[in-house]
Amino acid sequence: MLHDNRDYLTQLDSAIGDADHGINMDRGFQAVKEKIPTVANTDIGSLLKMVGMTLVSTVGGASGPLYGTAFLRAAMVTSNKNELYEADVVRMLEAALEGIKARGKADVGEKTMVDALVPAIAAMKEAEQQHVGMTKLLQRGSDAAEAGMKATIPLLATKGRASYLGERSIGHQDPGATSLWLILQALAETCA
Repeated sequence: MLHDNRDYLTQLDSAIGDADHGINMDRGFQAVKEKIPTVANTDIGSLLKMVGMTLVSTVGGASGPLYGTAFLRAAMVTSNKNELYEADVVRMLEAALEGIKARGKADVGEKTMVDALVPAIAAMKEAEQQHVGMTKLLQRGSDAAEAGMKATIPLLATKGRASYLGERSIGHQDPGATSLWLILQALAETCA
């Protein structure tokens, strides 16, 4: 998903960033893909830890530390698990969000990936309470992340590289919110 959207993410980033988000995310997740066989027979926490460490070491800019921290925090709550249930996914994403907030000092409304992740978690929590099953839970989360991503367009960026543009950041979709939505969409499609 990130490879297929590499140019799109880079185009979004060229308007308000360094024009490298798609390139960096593709490079990082290609490195993850190459390492997956080395952790194929381990628990989910170990797999997510490998993803986090790989992203920190291969993805440039702020995205490497932010996504790396998100996956490392998710790894902590899935340690020794070999299966995930709906509640596990919600806890995993809540831990990822807390890691992103701690690392990036961002909150909702600041034109970051947080603007996509917060509504995704809220939608997934609601879906979990409704016992709709994993496939619907993930799709509702992805749909909410997409809405959150689109809601970044009119926002003034106050964090990250885009914040340097001030008012000129208004009218552009946040690349980090977009890559986060793509990751959740890939998860939903894979589950379906």
